[in-house]
Parts: sequence; C-alpha cells; structure tokens
Amino acid sequence: MRILAAMSGGVDSAVAAARAVDAGHEVVGVHLALSRAGGTLRTGSRGCCTIEDAMDARRVADKLGIPFYVWDFSERFRDHVIDDFVAEYQAGRTPNPCMRCNEKIKFAALLERALELGFDAVCTGHYAILREGERGLELHRSSEEAKDQSYVLGVLTAEQLAHTYFPLGETPSKALVRAEAEARGFTVAKKPDSYDICFIPDGDTRGWLADKVGTAPGEILDREGAVVGSHDGAHAFTVGQRKGLRLGVPAPDGKPRFVLEVRPVTNTVVVGPKEALAIGELAGARFTWAGAAPLDATTPFRCDVQVRAHADPVPAVAVVRDGELIVTPDDPLHGVAPGQTAVIYDGTRVIGQCTIDRTVSALPAGV
Repeated sequence: MRILAAMSGGVDSAVAAARAVDAGHEVVGVHLALSRAGGTLRTGSRGCCTIEDAMDARRVADKLGIPFYVWDFSERFRDHVIDDFVAEYQAGRTPNPCMRCNEKIKFAALLERALELGFDAVCTGHYAILREGERGLELHRSSEEAKDQSYVLGVLTAEQLAHTYFPLGETPSKALVRAEAEARGFTVAKKPDSYDICFIPDGDTRGWLADKVGTAPGEILDREGAVVGSHDGAHAFTVGQRKGLRLGVPAPDGKPRFVLEVRPVTNTVVVGPKEALAIGELAGARFTWAGAAPLDATTPFRCDVQVRAHADPVPAVAVVRDGELIVTPDDPLHGVAPGQTAVIYDGTRVIGQCTIDRTVSALPAGV
C-alpha cells in the first residue's frame, strides 16, 4: 500500500513508520504543524508539535530513507480544536481536545488530503487494533492495556477505519517499542511521552482560559442555593473538581465539596458532597459508530461504557431513542460532565461514542 505516516516526533510514531516500511509499503512521512507560533523546544513531557519535534521526526525519516514533509494544519487546528475548546468551556461543558483532534485533524483533514494524493491509508503510532469482523472492520483495544488508546479513537467511522493503519496495536508493552527504537538507532528512543493539553504546554488551563476569555467574578453556591464562595470565572471549573475552590463557608459535615454543576448563563458554580456526583444515566445526540452499527440500536443492548481515556469500563445498557444515544450504567458513574465523551464497548471492541449532552443524577430527588 501507499502509506502516509503521521510522524509527531515521538517514539511511537517513529516505530510505527519503521514497521510500515518493514512491511513493504511505500511510506511517506509527514509532520503536522499545528501552531503558527510553535515553540522551539519541548518542556520535558509537556507540549508537542514544536520545532524540536519536527526535527526529531525528520531525523527518523532520514534514517528510514523515506520522503518527509511538514504540513501546515494550524488554521484547521485553531478552528476545530482550540476554538472549540474555548467555546465548550464558555458553555459550561468539559471538552476533550484529543478527541476533537483525532476526529477533525488526524482522521479527517489529514486522511482527506492523503486520499486526494493517492495514498491508501494513514499510519499512526496509536495503540489500538483493527480486526476484520463478520460485518466489516472493527476497532479493538490494544494488547498493551496501560497504553490502550482505543478510547480517543472512538470517534472514527467505518470509512475512516478502512484507511487507517495501527502497527503498534499488537505490541505487548511500551518498553518493547522503546527497545526497538533504540535498536534502530532512533534518537527519540528515550524521549518522554507527551501529556496534558498540547496547546497549553505549561499545564495551567485556568490561566490560559482566563487569558482567552477574561475574568468575570461570580458566586459559588451549595445545592440549596446558599453562597459559599466566589470565583473569577465559571469557565475555569469542571464537574468533579475538588481543589482550588477557595470556599469561604465550610460544609456542615466538614467533608470536602466538589463541583456539581457549572452554569455559564448566570456565571455560577454549584458545589456539594461527593455522593452528589453519582450519575445514573448519560445521553448525547452527537454519536457515531466505529465500524458497523448495531443491528437494532433502538432496542436496548448490553455494553461497557468508558468516560475517560484511562478510566475503567463499567457494564451498562445502551439504546438510541429520540435521536440520542442513551447509556445507563449498572453502577453509578462519578464526576461525569456534559462535553466529555462516552465510548461504548463490546468486550475489547469499540462500538461507538457520543459527546455527552446531559446527565441524570443517580440520587433520588430531594436527597
């Protein structure tokens, strides 16, 4: 096949590209420039897409003897990821920029251009497995459970999966990938993994948002509506947050309180006990299927649901009703907020996902 290898400058994408070459494919490497004013150097494990990352990717491509290009996707990244991130927080939601990047950039804009140029597939260093099932291609969890990235790939559609290549999915450990990179002479063999939000390399999301949208003093309320504190902007809070609340009135029972709700219209934040974070149902109108859709999604079916990249899956029942994917976990989920992504599984297979629009408390009314 003609393979376009997305090379971030990290060890995973480097080894993925190398394995594509070893498999006999015609491989071309590409690094995505996602910022018009990208930094020169990374700060340890924080950030990505720096000039240093582009040079690391180029050195790997030279080692492999494959063509290498840098493509400017900064405008699309700003429109579809950064602007969406800000807008979601302003709406009182908790966005996942990695999901949007995979959905809108790596497996939409990049794949679209790759197909236009005559490539058969895009190769990435994600830890996930593609398998041929009875009803077509299926997306499955990686063999490396600790590095499994099927959750952030849950937004991929059947058409996108048909043009995707994940050479690392069957590798049992990240240590083996690093050892392979070192054996191949890649300078990125010991390079730290990136974490946090790539466009907020210092990790200060609250400060970054304040710079983008400004500050707006507001009140922090308890569930009864009493004022227990103040804040400089509701956008800086997320459901489930415990630290940084700076409450002036302690809880009657002396226990910690958590953010239960963010109300952007009134610029207020509601806090309460941990028990009040229990969610008995979630739903989203923006849902997709990863591969073949269930034969009859309007009839309730068993699944597992996962609401964070590294959360444990929880047994649940899902159904499509009135234009929403509705998921009811067997046991309540905690700290789930609108804007997050719920990915549903059948064993190791990803069935689909939805962006959560609403949640229903597991606590009886009045408790």
